Amino acid sequence: MKKARVLIVDDSALMRQVLQQILQSDPSIEVVGAAGDPYVARDKIKALQPDVLTLDVEMPRMDGLTFLEKLMKGHPMPVVMVSSLTEKGCDTTLRALSLGAVDFITKPKLDLKNGTLELAEEIVTKVKAAASAQVLPRTTAADAGASRHAVGLSQIRATHKIVAIGASTGGTEALKDLLEVLPADFPGIVIVQHMPEKFTAQFAKRLDSLCKVRVKEAVDGDRVLPGHALLAPGGKHMELVRRGAEYTVSITQTEPVNRHRPSVDVLFRSVAAQAGNNAVGIILTGMGNDGARGMLDMRKAGAFNVAQDEASCVVFGMPKEAIAMGGAHEVHPLKKIAAAVSSHLS
Repeated sequence: MKKARVLIVDDSALMRQVLQQILQSDPSIEVVGAAGDPYVARDKIKALQPDVLTLDVEMPRMDGLTFLEKLMKGHPMPVVMVSSLTEKGCDTTLRALSLGAVDFITKPKLDLKNGTLELAEEIVTKVKAAASAQVLPRTTAADAGASRHAVGLSQIRATHKIVAIGASTGGTEALKDLLEVLPADFPGIVIVQHMPEKFTAQFAKRLDSLCKVRVKEAVDGDRVLPGHALLAPGGKHMELVRRGAEYTVSITQTEPVNRHRPSVDVLFRSVAAQAGNNAVGIILTGMGNDGARGMLDMRKAGAFNVAQDEASCVVFGMPKEAIAMGGAHEVHPLKKIAAAVSSHLS
């Protein structure tokens, strides 16, 4: 089996050592080198030809975002950002994802008491997924405008419908591309994007600034309304609840499902139970199988489901599993999903 070749780029010698220790604990990963700044990294990328890069944001001589932008233009490759759990770190990470980074990990901390490393499993999993991910060209503003015009969404009559969306790796940009073409009166939307706490609030604000529909991080008891999208908060599950003629969401912190909290399966299963044939399910790019069983439950309950196709996915994991399980009615490229859903709802 071919090993994933990783280059670590971080100005902290300790962090380089910690990341190397975590990554090399997996036999399918080979750390081929490390660099303390982007200029050294540039030379090592040419010499070592790594499959994936881990990249810190705050570095001397050139910041990580500037380097990422240059890299994606001249030598596009899978990049996993190393981020801090601060408001500034969240915003910077979201900008990195918009520039083409595949995913991000939070900076690990050494637990001196137990001698273990936090987040080690997540870091290994994300780097391995990134090594085989598709690095897709970013959509230009002109392309985005053309897409909005091409979709030609009509007035949606069935405003009582619920649209449930699940995404993981590559999902932040896929969600942006999908939501920004929807009209302001689109049916109520509930979303699970695999993200840690603190990141989801910033992500919701970013989407809200770009889309006609209103987007917010969900709070327990929020109503699901036409023209609004609720994003599950990081670290918590979100379920749909029907109260008479209206829908609300329940936010809980029960055990992770499929190793995720929030979990797409948790959301989709609740949508199947509460909305039945009044629901539409969409599963987007992501690693693993979270959402596959829930989407099948939605289909059995009468919902209409769409999966993103392999060619437009960064990681064709979640959609692939949902399709294989029989949960998806249709499979479309990302740019055609809005039109397919609109056609069904009209």
